[in-house]
Amino acid sequence: MKKITVYCGSRKGEGPFYEAGVRSLALEMIKRDHSLVYGAGRVGLMGVIADEMLQAGKEVIGIIPQKLVDREVAHRGCTDLVIVETMRDRKWLMAEKGDGFIALPGGIGTLEELFEIMTLNQLHYIQKPLALYNVNGYYDKLLDFLKHAMQEGFLYPEQEELLIVSDDPVEILDKMSAYKAKGQADW
Repeated sequence: MKKITVYCGSRKGEGPFYEAGVRSLALEMIKRDHSLVYGAGRVGLMGVIADEMLQAGKEVIGIIPQKLVDREVAHRGCTDLVIVETMRDRKWLMAEKGDGFIALPGGIGTLEELFEIMTLNQLHYIQKPLALYNVNGYYDKLLDFLKHAMQEGFLYPEQEELLIVSDDPVEILDKMSAYKAKGQADW
C-alpha cells in the first residue's frame, strides 16, 4: 500500500482536535512513506493534510473539478494537480489511484465518498481497505446508525467487517496494511 486516498472536510470543524488529528495522520503517513491522493483543496482539513505532506517532501496528488478551480480553492502546491470536468470524474479517479481509503471528519461530500467506497467494496468493483478516522468520536453516531441498519436487515454483516474504525492513525494504517481482499475485484 503506497497511495492513500483521504476524504475530509473543506472546513476545519469546531475544536482544535480535528486539525491535530489530521496532522497526526499525516505524520504517520510520512513515516511510512505513503503518498496522498485527495480532493486538491487548499482549505479546511484538506489543506492541512496536503500542507503537512508537502512540507515533508511527499507526493500529493490532488484531483479537482474545473468548477472548484474557478472558485479558487485548488491547492496549487500539489505534486500533481489533476483537473477533471465533474465531481463524478473526481471521485472515480480518486478511487482508482488510491490503494486504500481513509475518511476523516468532514461534511456531506466526505460521507458521500465514504458510502460510495463502501458500496464499491461490497459489490467487488474494488477490493481495497477503507477506514474511518474517528477523531474525537466524530463518527460515533454514524456507526450507531450503521449498526441499526444492520439490525433492521438493510446491511450485510460483512459491511461492518469491511470498515476499519479507530481514532489512532497507527492502528488505522497497520490494519490497512494487513488488509486481505476476500475476492477478486471486478474493476
